[in-house]
Amino acid sequence: MIRVLLVDDQPLLRSGFRALLDVEDDIEVVAEAADGKDGLALAREHLPDVALIDIQMPVMDGIEATRRIAADPDLARVHVVILTNYGLDEYVFDALRAGAAGFLVKDIVPEDFLHAVRVAARGDALLAPSITRKLISRYVTEPIHTGADTGLTGLTNRERETVALVAQGLSNDQIAERMVISPLTAKTHVNRAMAKLNARDRAQLVVLAYESGLVTPRNRTRLGEVGVGGVLDEQIL
Repeated sequence: MIRVLLVDDQPLLRSGFRALLDVEDDIEVVAEAADGKDGLALAREHLPDVALIDIQMPVMDGIEATRRIAADPDLARVHVVILTNYGLDEYVFDALRAGAAGFLVKDIVPEDFLHAVRVAARGDALLAPSITRKLISRYVTEPIHTGADTGLTGLTNRERETVALVAQGLSNDQIAERMVISPLTAKTHVNRAMAKLNARDRAQLVVLAYESGLVTPRNRTRLGEVGVGGVLDEQIL
């Protein structure tokens, strides 16, 4: 059973999302909150698998709630998916850095919404194609490169190569094909890189790859094209 926490200040939207989730045999909504502060408290109380969190709320916004969830070792298994509108893409990078596993736009079709919850519960990262294109557009026009020591020097060459391919939007199977290894070995490289870099999920690997300069917009031209046919063609980063 996938346990879900809903955090949104609009009761009608919460009711709509809950109605979709409650009819699924493998999904249970364990709690709802109208702001980030209450959402954080409920996350600690219920330990959901997935927290669907609105990005703009009173008291505490979604980015700060995500940051606090990501910083709490007791909530390490809570996967945050940010709910956003098309006009809010300027918050995407901040939320990824805070620890979000991905984003969904609120006008997503029901079947893609349900698929996304299941993808997030597996620990995979996801971005709606429209959000992906805007994110990469921002990297191209305003490259974000802190130059900070992100810990990539501690990775093996194969692990660095794997992180770069994760940042290109490739799944484990695609990474395995590109590197001519088995999918299990690809998954092992990803997991080891995440452990060494203290990354919560694959989305965090993408952020680290860009911040370190391992991947730049010039050598990363196709990410915005991944999965554009539908959310989620397993748009798994």
